[in-house]
Amino acid sequence: MTKKKQHQGPPDIRNRRAKFDYFIEEEVEAGIVLQGTEVKSLRAGKANIQDAHAAEKDGELWLFNAYIAEYAAGNRFNHASRRPRKLLLHKKQIRKLLGAVTVKGYTLVPISLYFNNDGRVKIKLGLGKGKKLHDKRETEKQRDWNRQKAALLKE
Repeated sequence: MTKKKQHQGPPDIRNRRAKFDYFIEEEVEAGIVLQGTEVKSLRAGKANIQDAHAAEKDGELWLFNAYIAEYAAGNRFNHASRRPRKLLLHKKQIRKLLGAVTVKGYTLVPISLYFNNDGRVKIKLGLGKGKKLHDKRETEKQRDWNRQKAALLKE
């Protein structure tokens, strides 16, 4: 009797600074329009969304400055690594998010990029308000305290 290898899905690409730099008040899952070589690169886990942001362009939401490495086995039809990518949301969702961005001063921050159960690439966007320096210090203190508390409970 042989054991089957359990297939591990592609890694999630996370923006770890998002929750440190912003108060995330709402999260929205969106589809993203990609080329074939971009999907292959994402399956290899070669992407970075640390510097990325979502914004409006011609009444649609776009993801700007997200880095997806060029696919190594790609040919002349390979993609540009930092090209703008269209986000797929319902018009009602887009209006709601853009209203919060323009009126209330929020920012659309990508939190994670992942494959769902159907094998489609999704991006989780957070509607965030920027933290001040003292808020970041408070977050860091809380994180350190939680780490110390977990260590004490473990003993």
